[in-house]
Amino acid sequence: MGRQSGRWPVPLAVGVAGCVALISLGVWQMQRLSWKESMLERIEIQLAKDPVPIFSRPFEEFMPVVADGRITRSEAHILTSVRHAGAGFRIVSAFETQGRRILLDRGFVPENLKNAPRPERDVRISGNFRTVDEVDRFTPDPDLEGNYWFARDIPALANALDTEPILIILRETSESEPAVAPLPVDTSGIPNDHLGYAITWFSLAAVWMGMTAFLLWRISRRTV
Repeated sequence: MGRQSGRWPVPLAVGVAGCVALISLGVWQMQRLSWKESMLERIEIQLAKDPVPIFSRPFEEFMPVVADGRITRSEAHILTSVRHAGAGFRIVSAFETQGRRILLDRGFVPENLKNAPRPERDVRISGNFRTVDEVDRFTPDPDLEGNYWFARDIPALANALDTEPILIILRETSESEPAVAPLPVDTSGIPNDHLGYAITWFSLAAVWMGMTAFLLWRISRRTV
């Protein structure tokens, strides 16, 4: 028996180390879950606030605003897809209000309406301020000639449409028949899969623990 037990230290150490690592990952995902739920609650509270006149105070992320102005013909088309609607484009237009020119994310059009005429209109809009960070080193450069964009890159969009780098995502418009279907900000598009990840890591820890126990049992059963 002494010879068999002498074979335990290495598999036991590996088993314990693996369990500790997997449980630590599960605990980390539970911490992330708590952080994400708190963040989503803060966003919901912000979205539920009454809109304030645009430029009346410094912008805060997701702050609801209201403005009267003109939607211009200057627009950028960002490739996207919408559930139950398929592929299409986000239409980001230059919006003139109070002598300033900003970006307005008007929402979604299907592919066949990418280049449909959308005349200038004087409207009242309500929406939410956003600092969208969709660009990374893998994001392709936009095709400016064809007006194909692959992310909402606020500085680049502002440069292309000659606006300030301020983006409002449309929630409601006074247009009786909007040419673009608004995609208002909500929390449904923010993934919160941390509980599932935590369960996965804890389950793997239990499997690893079981495999370690089985291996040690096999070692103990070996004959000299």
